[in-house]
Amino acid sequence: MAGSELYEKFMALHTREGGHVLPNAWDAVSALILADAGFEAIGTSSAALAATLGRRDGRHSVSAKEHLEHAALLARVTNLPVNGDFEDGYGQTAQDVAATVNAAVDHGLAGIGIEDTTGIADDPIRGFDDAVDRVRAAVRAAKGRIVVTGRTDNYLQGRPDLDDTIRRLTAFADVGAEVLYAPFPPDLESLVKIVAAVAPTPVNVLISPADQVLTVAELRKVGVKRVSLGPALYANALTALEQAAQALRRGDIASATAGIGFGRVNDLLAAAS
Repeated sequence: MAGSELYEKFMALHTREGGHVLPNAWDAVSALILADAGFEAIGTSSAALAATLGRRDGRHSVSAKEHLEHAALLARVTNLPVNGDFEDGYGQTAQDVAATVNAAVDHGLAGIGIEDTTGIADDPIRGFDDAVDRVRAAVRAAKGRIVVTGRTDNYLQGRPDLDDTIRRLTAFADVGAEVLYAPFPPDLESLVKIVAAVAPTPVNVLISPADQVLTVAELRKVGVKRVSLGPALYANALTALEQAAQALRRGDIASATAGIGFGRVNDLLAAAS
């Protein structure tokens, strides 16, 4: 599928009534399970990907090449639009971000997220102008071939400033970002203010506001157009593994080996080949 077709298919999910849920996969089989469940698009998770490689997220520990190949794999096995959770765009400059966007198009991605993070622990958020310039460069490179999400990580990085969050998101929309994203606003009231301030640009929510987990229907009711899960599904799978490990340590083989069975995995892989 050409970039423009992927763009239109993915963007349509954001503009239709109710929007969509964008679950995040971490390998081929998890992507196939999500596709088989009926999801119409999937996302990568920079945190889950880093963890599978034995690294930590948000520190430039995963290269652009690694993430691009990972995202391309998910797209190839599922034949679904894939949104890349590409941290700060993998580059020191706005021009580097543009190069990453072009590479994402070349790898068959339908969407890409650009954060205002730095990867520096004691100075985690970029200055306003720098952040906006990077999103502007991403949009110019995208040229209707890939959906650009402009993201501010104020809340994730301990900067609970609603006014600055809205200022950044509004500026990202002004330079052409098609989707906006501020993970974990503190409460529903703040989320409602964000959605209203940037309307009609679609807003992505990571799971829910920080203070309570809402249903998809409740999020849709306040105008959210995309719900993503980040590394939450990966952590859910690890919970099952931890429980199985504890059962095995107790000598309970039956509990440790209960599950879908590897035949199911083989069936999913066979259907994708």
